[in-house]
Amino acid sequence: MTTTSIPEHLQIAFIGGGNMASAILGGLVRQGMAPARIRVVEPFAETRARLQQEFGVQVLEAADASLGQADVVVWAVKPQQFEEATRPVAPHTGKALHLSVAAGIPASALARWLGTERLVRAMPNTPALVGQGMTGLFAGAGASADDRAVIDALLAPTGQRMWLEQEALIDSLMAISGSGPAYVFYFIEALVRGGVELGLTAEQSKILAAQTFAGAAALVQGSSDAPEVLRQRVTSKGGTTHEAIVIMQQHGVEQAIVAAMHACAARGRELAEQFGG
Repeated sequence: MTTTSIPEHLQIAFIGGGNMASAILGGLVRQGMAPARIRVVEPFAETRARLQQEFGVQVLEAADASLGQADVVVWAVKPQQFEEATRPVAPHTGKALHLSVAAGIPASALARWLGTERLVRAMPNTPALVGQGMTGLFAGAGASADDRAVIDALLAPTGQRMWLEQEALIDSLMAISGSGPAYVFYFIEALVRGGVELGLTAEQSKILAAQTFAGAAALVQGSSDAPEVLRQRVTSKGGTTHEAIVIMQQHGVEQAIVAAMHACAARGRELAEQFGG
């Protein structure tokens, strides 16, 4: 995926300074962006102190007129707090490009609360914290190609990005990459439990499971073959892997995963309706 460099003059404001905001602004600082060009509105004193100490950025307890200098506003607040958080910010940021990483809030609600359609919805995931994220993106009607390029550059340190041309597909993507890390952690939990029952220590099982997932994912990424083909190659009939797969099939593991994804996407649509979609 091609990206552009961040314009040297760009000023960025973060509304909320939690994990996802830290992942993005930390990447920007590591890329060489001057901390003086970044300000963060964060109500919690402990978080403000951490952000200032760790990144050297400007921190504000509450929104003020200085936000009018921001070219890009990154919204990293909880969905339930989003509408209220926009009220003291929107009067100062009408000309800015807005990026929301809040789940479940549709572009129509964002545009209504912010007073602009120059916005982008993002659905990141937690591996962004280690630069291995997968972020889905949808551009509002007022976001230009240049705006997309800026967002690509801002998010490049967090991992890969995928632009979607239909907002409804955000929920589909969320069911895979947005919530997907939790599925992987859940599977690793099971592998650790099984490893302990088979005589390994919990730490040994964790190392084995984590590296197996990392290696298998790298193999999928580097191969032109479908995951089904790769699985079949290591599943000799009558062998040990075959026995394991048969048990999973008997217990409906694949069907359970697909059903879970449908439930995840449905919940995303419910949240969109709840928050004004």
